Amino acid sequence: QDLSCPVCKEIFQDPVFLLCSHSFCRACLKETWKEKEAKECPVCRYNSCMDLLPSNLVLRNLCDDYLQERSHRAVTDDEVLCSLHGEKLKLFCLEDKEPVCVVCRDSRRHGNHAFQPIDEAVLDLKVK
Repeated sequence: QDLSCPVCKEIFQDPVFLLCSHSFCRACLKETWKEKEAKECPVCRYNSCMDLLPSNLVLRNLCDDYLQERSHRAVTDDEVLCSLHGEKLKLFCLEDKEPVCVVCRDSRRHGNHAFQPIDEAVLDLKVK
């Protein structure tokens, strides 16, 4: 939970921080600010005058380490897990042609995509 962006609820990607000390994915913060006139923190509403968003290198390294460890655990447990959410890959995104977990399915990245159970997708792809 501490490694999740408060906007997208995913593991931080390219985290930045504001003067109020809250951190966000760079893309999430920029997207949030597009919709508003004032640049304010999405958590505490602190008015930010920062145009240059400093990277949160410590948080980025923690997230990278966490994802790497979780990926390593999945391989050693002989179970393939989502590198972002640690969930079993049970679905196949027909648009992106990749296995996804149920959390990925509900994320913005795969919004309005069609899915198929992964075992069915494997059989269909073998036929093709």
